[in-house]
Amino acid sequence: MDVVNKLRKLDAYPKINEDFYSRTLSGGVITLVSSAIIVFLFFSEIRLFLYTATETKLVVDTSRGEKLRINFDVTFPVLACSLLSVDAVDISGEQHFDIRHDIIKKRLDIHGNVIESRQGGIGAPKIEKPLQRHGGRLEHNETYCGSCYGAETTDDHCCNSCEEVRDAYRKKGWAMTNTDLIDQCKREGFIQRIKDEDGEGCNIHGFVEVNKVAGSFHFAPGKGIHPSTFIFLDLFSIDTENHNISHKINKLSFGKEFPGVVNPLDRVEWVQREPASIYQYFIKVVPTIYKDITGRKIYSNQFSVTEHVREPDGGFSKSIPGVFFFYDFSPIQVIFTEENKSILHFITNLCAIIGGVFTVSGIIDAFVYYGHRAIKKKIEVGKLI
Repeated sequence: MDVVNKLRKLDAYPKINEDFYSRTLSGGVITLVSSAIIVFLFFSEIRLFLYTATETKLVVDTSRGEKLRINFDVTFPVLACSLLSVDAVDISGEQHFDIRHDIIKKRLDIHGNVIESRQGGIGAPKIEKPLQRHGGRLEHNETYCGSCYGAETTDDHCCNSCEEVRDAYRKKGWAMTNTDLIDQCKREGFIQRIKDEDGEGCNIHGFVEVNKVAGSFHFAPGKGIHPSTFIFLDLFSIDTENHNISHKINKLSFGKEFPGVVNPLDRVEWVQREPASIYQYFIKVVPTIYKDITGRKIYSNQFSVTEHVREPDGGFSKSIPGVFFFYDFSPIQVIFTEENKSILHFITNLCAIIGGVFTVSGIIDAFVYYGHRAIKKKIEVGKLI
């Protein structure tokens, strides 16, 4: 009994006999209003508890030796696929000319409808049974060795396709001025293909993987020769001033997609007004890590961009129209982290809501009740007088 009595004395919630309760109309109204407020705040707190907030943190980017995937989807309404090539180069000295793997080209008519899809770069596949150097046909079990038409570097140097002849000429620094005299090019029908596709457009999409260092890539009517600046373009002596590089960027991103990413060049369109123009995009890439609520990490990038158009100035630039993307990397890395409120924080807020509303409503009820009693008492005193 002593223990029970001691516990009874520790009761912080003393009870009032029901005989001393006084229920009022104002108390009922305040109870309904406070209950509605509690319910509203309760569901608001549940919504906040279930909502995933994203916290942003900036750190120094210390990653080294990684690869970068550049995803693109670009449409050229009036430039044929046979002419369009993708070239890339970076400051480490790595060059990729007329990239063909992981890239799809779609021939488009003047209305933008797809005529044909194909994978490949400029030119055509090798001919199956080309001529030998001496002009005769290949016999059974003979090994083909096509002529490089004066561009051979050694006696056993062979050019087995039009593409290899062009590469040999590029290494010599020569220009191919008459492809009709080159058997490989003539039989592959590259010039005829260009004529057949005259007036068509091209959609080119896919991705390229480059080193994670500053560099550039471009879309142009031709194939780059100069290893660092892409100053020369080999086009089989075709006049590049007539090529229109008007384009629409349907999609351009660096790395994987993640929630909330905004690519500022998506759906950007430019129409060429002067012939032989060069359109340049200067891109600042910001390395980004996105951590979702499960702890999974997505390594990606964001970027900002500025644009510049180089109009023909009467110099050498007339022969090199194209769309150039120059990218560099920010030394700062952004980390996005998805977070939810803890269950303890949620319970604490619920207790605060219920206790706070009851306390405030109790104060208001007491103020109304005793104020009403005071007014009533004064009225009664006035009546007695």
